[in-house]
Amino acid sequence: MENSGLSTILRSKNTVFTFKDVVLLWREDDSNLAKRRVNYYVKAGKLHSIRRGIYAKDKNYNRLELATKIYTPSYISFETVLRKEGVIFQHYDTVFVASYVSREIVADGQTYSYKKLKDIILANPAGVIKREGFMEASKERAFMDALHLYKDYYFDNLGSINWSRCFDLLSVYGNKELEKKLNSYHKNACRS
Repeated sequence: MENSGLSTILRSKNTVFTFKDVVLLWREDDSNLAKRRVNYYVKAGKLHSIRRGIYAKDKNYNRLELATKIYTPSYISFETVLRKEGVIFQHYDTVFVASYVSREIVADGQTYSYKKLKDIILANPAGVIKREGFMEASKERAFMDALHLYKDYYFDNLGSINWSRCFDLLSVYGNKELEKKLNSYHKNACRS
């Protein structure tokens, strides 16, 4: 089996690939041939199979990249971003993802929690940042996603929130209740 297919994958900046990604990278029309090649590379230990139809260059792949490959479209949000940005202090081993489905799955020992957002919200790129291999909510977008989805949520530190960005993001959700909630959190944060 020739290695040009493998070298194409290894040269890619991505660390995680769906079978569809591999076929596109290889510009392969014959999906059966592509399957045989991928299976050969997995058996030879040159590709790491994470779950059916999803592969990585090796075991040191980016778990956030994987999270957005399992269900597409999706982006990293909620507690994962809020914790990284210091808005909440609680540590979660779970990766939280905005998606078109609500589901919790375990892949390669990592738990992924998918939270369903309406298609119109999920598809809106406002406040979503393109990272290396995946999409991630900005701090304000993750905050707004959490406000939108959770009834009552305690945020540890709202001091770094850019409130004008949050108010700009209201149009993404088209929800009057969310506007009231945002005003209430804003007022309470300004009092602190």
